[in-house]
Parts: sequence; structure tokens; C-alpha cells
Amino acid sequence: MSGGGGRAEGLRGVDLRLGYHGATVVHDAAITLRPGAVTALVGPNGSGKSTLLRGLARLHPLERGEILLADGAPARTLSAREFARRVTLLAQSRPTPNGVTVRDVVGYGRHPYRGRWRADDPDGPAAIGRAMAVTGVAAMADRPVDELSGGELQRVWLATCLAQDTAVLLLDEPTTFLDLRYQVEILDLMRDLADTDDVAVGVVLHDLNQAAAVADDVVLLHGGRVRAAGPPRDVFTEDALTDTYGIRIEVTADPMTGLLSTRPVGRHTTRAVA
Repeated sequence: MSGGGGRAEGLRGVDLRLGYHGATVVHDAAITLRPGAVTALVGPNGSGKSTLLRGLARLHPLERGEILLADGAPARTLSAREFARRVTLLAQSRPTPNGVTVRDVVGYGRHPYRGRWRADDPDGPAAIGRAMAVTGVAAMADRPVDELSGGELQRVWLATCLAQDTAVLLLDEPTTFLDLRYQVEILDLMRDLADTDDVAVGVVLHDLNQAAAVADDVVLLHGGRVRAAGPPRDVFTEDALTDTYGIRIEVTADPMTGLLSTRPVGRHTTRAVA
């Protein structure tokens, strides 16, 4: 992918407050997504991860704060089409259209570049082809999406986001419904987009070990507030994780690679295996 036409782009949220029906669920959050870096949002259920991500994507109204692009432009000053050429979001769930092929669904990602009659998008076919290839859905291009498994459909929606060809990519639990192979491939793809195409990736993950493995920066949320932010080695401490998740979590580092590994400790975690 070209990362928004080769344009390095970041995204920054300043003093963000978001809520539902008058109840604030994200309190005064600050977050920076850097070009060429993966930032993972982690925390327990209900901590505000997805709400914060949707706020960054302009899909959830802000009660307070500002979202800024790399050039300092407030996101609110851009039209929906202009913003969609710079930032895209893979949401947790999307409606599955009936009788629409994979190729056509991936083509939805080109909507910010098309005129009223789907014209004026000379880069579209190539972008759609690349997106299907890197997500492994090219072979099913002519299949109706309503015949796909949950994991296959998840990869199709990711391809749709990649076809949008933005320099900021937001992903809300992208490994949901995927088996281990495709979980690893999606994580590798995120890393490739950051390393090779300078894309700024923000991703909500529940698996702390996946976050430690793939992310340059981690934002740990607890009760709608940012408890800690920074490299995984600074954020993933036993005290911080244990307090945030309400269960003892051990953290170890591989002596050769330095890669962190987390292990929640339950009553039967240390049970001997016969």
C-alpha cells in the first residue's frame, strides 16, 4: 500500500472527552499516533478504548478537546471526503450486504476518490487489487460476501480499509473471529504498513502479548482515563497491569530479544499437567 500517496501523516488527540447520553466515558485523554509507528490501545472491557478510537475517526462526537492532523489542521475543519482520504477506521462490526461480491465491497474503500458516478478514480483498480492481495482475499474476489465465514469477512473489511489508501489506519479489534494464522498475518501486516509505508496505525487489542509484540507505543486505559502511555516496556509493569485488570499479571522479558510476555495468574494457572 502507498500510505496515503506516500504522505507521512500522524494524528493527535488533545484533552479528549467523549460520552453517551450525558455520561462521560473517556475523560481528558491525550493520544498521539506517529507516522511509521503502531500504537496499541489496551485495557479492560468498558475502559473506553473503542470510544476513543471512534472519536479519533470522527465517528463519535467530542464533548471537549481537539483532533489534529500532522500539519496541525484540526480534523473538524476538513470535509468528510477530505478526512476520509487521510484517516480510515476498521470498526468492530459492519452490516453484511447481501449479494455483493468481495471485489465490490473492497471497492467501497474508494468512495473518497470517486465522483458521483464512480468515475474519476484512475488509481482505484490497482488499489483494490493490492488490498485484496495483501489480505489474502483475492481468490474469493467474485464470491458474495454473505457466503463468507466470520474470519474471511473480517479480512474483506480490512481490505476495504486498505483500498482507501490513507496514511492513518485505525483498527478496532482486527483479530476478532480470526484463527491463529490470520491473527499473526494481520499483526504482521500492521507492522509492514508502519515500517514500509510510514502509516500511522492505531489499534485496539485485548491480547497484551500481541500488543507487546507489535506495538511501538501502548496506551493503557482504565475507567475511561489514560493510566499510562509509552513503549510497552514502560507501560506493561506488573503493578500497573495488576491494578488495571484486577487480577495478578506477571510480566517477563525474553533475555535474548527483550520481548515482553504477560501472564494473568488465576487459582488454577499453576496447576501441574499430568
